[in-house]
Amino acid sequence: MTQEGHRVQEGSVRMVVVAIPAYNEEKSIADVIVQAKKQADAVIVCDDGSTDSTWRIAASLGADVVRHERNMGYGAAIASLFRRAREMNAGIMVTIDGDGQHDPSVIRTLTKPIEEGAADIVIGSRFSEGGSSQMPEYRQAGAKAITKLLEVMSHNGITDAQSGYRAYGRKALETVAPTEMGMGASTEILSRANEAGLKILEVPIEVSYDGDSSTHNPVIHGLDVVLSTFKTWSIRHPLVVYGVPGMASLLVAVGFWWWTLSLFANTHTVVTNVALIAVASTIVGLILMAIAVILWVMISVVRER
Repeated sequence: MTQEGHRVQEGSVRMVVVAIPAYNEEKSIADVIVQAKKQADAVIVCDDGSTDSTWRIAASLGADVVRHERNMGYGAAIASLFRRAREMNAGIMVTIDGDGQHDPSVIRTLTKPIEEGAADIVIGSRFSEGGSSQMPEYRQAGAKAITKLLEVMSHNGITDAQSGYRAYGRKALETVAPTEMGMGASTEILSRANEAGLKILEVPIEVSYDGDSSTHNPVIHGLDVVLSTFKTWSIRHPLVVYGVPGMASLLVAVGFWWWTLSLFANTHTVVTNVALIAVASTIVGLILMAIAVILWVMISVVRER
């Protein structure tokens, strides 16, 4: 057994593992792995159903390869990497893209705050002071909009919620593994971390884009993240997400019912349009309130268990 294999088998609270989600990255994966191995104790690659030679190249370079039989999505790949890192008893896991956009030489910059006990999660930010990115403007605008959405919901002060260059300490590895299959996993992880009270820091990074190398349609990507973020928020705060709009709808209904009855008292005629709005607002409000209460009860039971 090699010295590296011996370290991986024994595991260590200080062991740094680089985790790479990859889908059809045969052109760039080799260089990423070679550079990452200089900064870490082990490298894991999750081949997410690639149709090229990604997994073969990774295996030939000594990476621990986790394979998906079909393409399951970014979140599914990250979840598999979380599981494998825990199995290896990794102290820190650093996720890095397999397309060569992230610079592996700054891996230790991300792991240092965790090693010093200053953070549980460290995000490499393209948009914080000192960071930079050659990302196309439309994608940059989308990433910033998603980050702003998460900031409104969580008030966490993060500048780059969509960065895939992150370091997770042991506590985070045990706590924030995503359940989302798609790109929404990035924001789901941060929501879980906020809920668990984990310490999150950002360090500036530079990201190099060779044109627009993303394999994801930007519109679908954006919708996936927004819907996933909304779903995560609604599950964790059903009384706010559904209860507040439900109460507002019922207040509107009260106003229109009062208007309907006032008109009827004066004219002895039911104004159809006003009455229909009153009925519709009542139905919508009751449905939203019922959803809020049911979800709140179910989630409370699950948490207690």
